[in-house]
Amino acid sequence: MNSDALFNPPLMPHLIIEGLNRYEDEPCLFLGDKVASYREMREQTSQLVQALQSKALGCGSRVAVISANRPEVLSNIAAMQLAGCIGTPLHPMGSLEDHAYVLEAAEIDALVFDPSAFEQRAAELKQRMPGLTLLSFGPSDVGEDYLALAAKFSPKALVAPPIDPLDISSINFTGGTTGKPKGVMCSYRATAYMTQIQMMEWEFPEDLRVLITTPLSHAAAAFLIPVLQKGGAFYVMQSFSPDEFYDMVEQHRITTTMLVPVMLYFLLDSPRADSADMSSMETIFYGASPMNPTRLLEGLAKWGQIFYQFFGQSEAPMVIANMRRKEHDPNKPERLAACGRPSPWLHVALLDEEGKEVAAGEAGEICVRGPMLMSGYKDMPEQTAEAFAGDWLHTGDVGRLDKDGFLYIVDRTKDMIVTGGFNVFPREVEDVLSTHDAVSQVAVIGVPDERWGEAVKALVVLRPGHEATTTLTSELQQLVKDAKGSVQAPKSVDYLASIPLTPVGKPDKKALRAQYWQDSERGVS
Repeated sequence: MNSDALFNPPLMPHLIIEGLNRYEDEPCLFLGDKVASYREMREQTSQLVQALQSKALGCGSRVAVISANRPEVLSNIAAMQLAGCIGTPLHPMGSLEDHAYVLEAAEIDALVFDPSAFEQRAAELKQRMPGLTLLSFGPSDVGEDYLALAAKFSPKALVAPPIDPLDISSINFTGGTTGKPKGVMCSYRATAYMTQIQMMEWEFPEDLRVLITTPLSHAAAAFLIPVLQKGGAFYVMQSFSPDEFYDMVEQHRITTTMLVPVMLYFLLDSPRADSADMSSMETIFYGASPMNPTRLLEGLAKWGQIFYQFFGQSEAPMVIANMRRKEHDPNKPERLAACGRPSPWLHVALLDEEGKEVAAGEAGEICVRGPMLMSGYKDMPEQTAEAFAGDWLHTGDVGRLDKDGFLYIVDRTKDMIVTGGFNVFPREVEDVLSTHDAVSQVAVIGVPDERWGEAVKALVVLRPGHEATTTLTSELQQLVKDAKGSVQAPKSVDYLASIPLTPVGKPDKKALRAQYWQDSERGVS
């Protein structure tokens, strides 16, 4: 008797197969003027699996993906799971240096790319890594046509790969205070357990028509199993705009979506916020960065109690805490600053610097135990040991619990800025700004911003002979934009005579932040 196999739970590949096999001609994916049924999704997934296998990409192979939203992205997510590949999404707005670092650090074997948007980037990465296999969603001058290759194969019954629950399913990269992004290794067990918690806790509409507003390669995995199990359908925006959002909700009677806070702010500020028909919308899931309670109250006034908040991080994704629709109570506006109650399916504790639980009502670092935690950071044993110190995952977020058990994030131990749902790590931006001839010292912080939650601000001490001018500010912003992308570029630059230091000689970020956050109740916005 193989006791391990006897007690192994269904994993994501098994759940994908069961979901795709459950329905036939019902619509599964709407994107532009294309509609794919469950049968078509199942058949294309089979063909893509065979295409991957024909290129010797199977269990343990490492495959990165960069693409605009197009139908094949969803089928490829399923195909990579069924082939047993380890997936790594590349951020569409990342720089060449960022992408090259990820490919090298993750030891990527193949890159699947969208030639309409990323052919040049694929060619640049191939030049950096000559051994990289390039597979293109369609004809391309630099890679093999992945779709044409798949079309050569006849669809077959879907079969799960020979995987173990602890095998690595994905490597997703997150930044760090050292300026060196970390590869978060996620196991099949972790993704399956996260999905189980979602299915138990998240308030999905029974008639599930989900509007995907973010890159499909990143967002779809969170909704893939719930949609398949309920026979629902994905409705995918090729790019986010308030008008297109409202059009699609009205046209398709959308019942749920997922937004980062800045998207909600854009929707609320749109002239159509008062006139658009949102009556079909049952649940708006939101997360990725703290929501401005004032704007959330505005949303509740317009559309009612349809908001559902989730809290997590790459190392413990999405379901550490959840705040249900009815808990978004306009009569208790102070609660709208919370991120919900900790999940009962995980161990969640607030710990002090000695690893002991803090007293009731006091703030402590949010720490987690459970099957959905990452397996560690790839090739970073010291950082992994630090994250798992005391047999807890240390999230780096500082929180407190109120008397009703709601969790409030009040600060971060990690030097990170969350702007518009994206993580920006100051050290990375500082390293770029420091290359400018005019910069003597620089510190980058997050400051309150009504639209973005936090905005990136650079505090610069100039070298002798240089003056603070609008031209210089534009140069510094463009320097970061070119090197790291627009998300990382400072929204503003302040020029200081000096930067305060801690007793050990480090820039005193707490002192720098204080002047900008003094009117805010929280250390994050």
